[in-house]
Amino acid sequence: MSRAMMAAIFRLSILFLSTALFSCAAPDDTTSSASEPADSGWTSLFDGVSLANWSVTNFGGEGAVKAEQGWILLERGEDLTGITWTGPELPRSGYELELEAARLGGNDFFCGLTFPVGDGYATLILGGWGGTVVGLSSIDGRDASENETTRAVVFENGRWYAIRLRVSPTRIEAWIDGEGMVGVDTPGRVFSVRPEVRLSRPLGIASWRTRAGLRGIRFREIRFR
Repeated sequence: MSRAMMAAIFRLSILFLSTALFSCAAPDDTTSSASEPADSGWTSLFDGVSLANWSVTNFGGEGAVKAEQGWILLERGEDLTGITWTGPELPRSGYELELEAARLGGNDFFCGLTFPVGDGYATLILGGWGGTVVGLSSIDGRDASENETTRAVVFENGRWYAIRLRVSPTRIEAWIDGEGMVGVDTPGRVFSVRPEVRLSRPLGIASWRTRAGLRGIRFREIRFR
């Protein structure tokens, strides 16, 4: 092999390695904040075997809820089935939430994550309005199907999806499997929840006419530089 060819192969190898390292350094946080949070420890909100610090949300018509073998099963309800946090009060900004969720049956949202933000609340919807809508309900009175956070995502039944939510003093962001889905500035906006999920406040997770699984629910406070 000539020296010229060896040099060309070496340059290509360096380029490939640099690209690989860059792509692995962080998810495609297309909605990332101007200031990133400092490191902080995570606290699990689910012990893997019980509903300690959670209650089954009394929506009326809800399906059965079971906690066993490391995950929570939400059976299909008419219309909603979910759990609501009853543990220590959580902050209204400066925090992150993570969990994994799966749609096990049905064709509507399998994760409606209601959370506090500033003086109000909002719900991150995965798979609503017939199975594909992702977004926040509600912003200035417009729900997840009609505001700037609306996205269409095809979800596979039986697959676990990693969800990350970040609420900073000025922004709400959300990722699914590391891909940025939601990024909206909060100053001057009004955040609220649809009447159907008011019982999910202050923190809750619900599904709509859908059998769903939840696991790995955890929380951390963060501070922004």
